[in-house]
Amino acid sequence: MLRTIALYKMLKVIILLLAVWGEVQLHDSTLVARILSWLSARPHGLEHDLVTKGIVWFSGLSEERVHQVRLITLTYAAVFAVEGVGLWMQRRWAEWLTVVITASLIPLELWELIHKASVGSSLVLLANCLIVGYLYWHVSTHHKPAPRLLDKAPPEGS
Repeated sequence: MLRTIALYKMLKVIILLLAVWGEVQLHDSTLVARILSWLSARPHGLEHDLVTKGIVWFSGLSEERVHQVRLITLTYAAVFAVEGVGLWMQRRWAEWLTVVITASLIPLELWELIHKASVGSSLVLLANCLIVGYLYWHVSTHHKPAPRLLDKAPPEGS
């Protein structure tokens, strides 16, 4: 189960890195022109609305705000990567780190769900609650003995 959670964390890393890469690519005016041309050739539907909302949102941000969003996104990606690698390696510290960080995000996810309810935000909240519950149970019930640093007696004459 730890490796499944690790893969989930690494999937989040990939999505966040792709989001940053896509944002950087939007600074290329020819790409934006191609996206707008693609949008005009498509009927209005879900992808049309999502891409349009994304472009409008990004174009309305100041340069400073774009850098802040990019930094926050990369920071989340780094944290999720540390969690994912640590869980994949089945490290105890990664289990605790994931419990603390994921639990700390649940109030924000609840707030978002209350103000902008969607299936996606509901599923993310559910997944994170299950992860916190499972990892807390796992850490609480699977006690690993602490490493013994002083197994050997010190050499004589020291």
